[in-house]
Amino acid sequence: MIPIAMPLLGEVEAEAAAEVVRSGWLSQGAQVAAFEREFAEHVGAPYACAVSNCTTALHLALLVAGVGPGDEVITASHSFIATANVIRSCGATPVFVDVEPRTRNIDPSLIEAAITSRTRAILCVHQAGLPCDLARILPLAKGHRVPVIEDAACAAGSEIRVGGQWEAVGAPHGDVACFSFHPRKVITTGEGGMLTTRHGDWDARFRMMRQHGMSVADTVRHRSSRVIFEEYPVSGFNYRMTDMQAAIGRHQLQRLDDIVARRRALAAAYALRLANVPVDLPDEPEWARTNWQSYSVGLPPGADQARVMQTMLDAGVTTRRGIMCSHLEGAYADAPAPALPHSEAAHRRRVLLPLYPQMTAGDQAHVVGTLKAALRVEPVARTAARQDA
Repeated sequence: MIPIAMPLLGEVEAEAAAEVVRSGWLSQGAQVAAFEREFAEHVGAPYACAVSNCTTALHLALLVAGVGPGDEVITASHSFIATANVIRSCGATPVFVDVEPRTRNIDPSLIEAAITSRTRAILCVHQAGLPCDLARILPLAKGHRVPVIEDAACAAGSEIRVGGQWEAVGAPHGDVACFSFHPRKVITTGEGGMLTTRHGDWDARFRMMRQHGMSVADTVRHRSSRVIFEEYPVSGFNYRMTDMQAAIGRHQLQRLDDIVARRRALAAAYALRLANVPVDLPDEPEWARTNWQSYSVGLPPGADQARVMQTMLDAGVTTRRGIMCSHLEGAYADAPAPALPHSEAAHRRRVLLPLYPQMTAGDQAHVVGTLKAALRVEPVARTAARQDA
């Protein structure tokens, strides 16, 4: 079975976790602090704060941005449901706008019409690792004095061209960027997340709120030669990352550039293999470099998405349907039903193909062959010999 994704982990990560176990300090500690410093340096951010996952990162970002009950947050429905859920977790209302058909990222031309007196933030998504059009979003947000939070869950290693220079997603370009280290992502800590920001006061609030609102971190109390009594001036959460996760993350970060290079090579190979297959291929705007966290193809008119996916699964290839739309889910049945034709088309007409660094040329040939068979282009024959791309 060819999986949809596979994390790239090895003995170095296993040994890093074992060293933490042997150290006796397992929770948020020195490894988390080091991972934060190294991640901030890698993406070019002044501040980085590690948390338990990207959903908690987004929650903290919205709260610190001032989002609360009765507010509205403009975002895309075409994203994993966590994007909408964190808005509701703040007591606010997600205001969905449609995506661009080419990039399947939030359409900047539709944002201004969605802004009201209740708009407290714009939560844009770098969907599947492809950067959204921040060059158009940021001036609009600035004009309305609305903060921009980047859902960069899938975008570690992606880049965007700013002023003629390539910069990493997470620099950050908005007010906060939030990353995920789930195993489906380009690098992983099992679970885990990171917030990067250019606001020192926001970073300080993230750090306090991730640890129950505690005024003094437990690591500081542990190292002190004097008794320290912590205080709790604000309510907070247990959103901490463990040192075991961070130790793995530090080594994953060292692999990031090589992983992205490999994924880009595999995406280019897919484009060549699929050139004569009647599917809509993904591409990049000239100002963006995606990490190819996912490889999405659009099915031709008349193709049955579920049947195509089942045919491929029967032949040993795992796929996923196009990225979900939150407004189509039961959890949002009571929400206003906006017209989001491009979002719904991307969800219903696209299929995600397997892509991961360990993928071989034989694996990829089999994926394309099963897709052709599912589309009734030609019979599929499993490649007998697998060889590295």
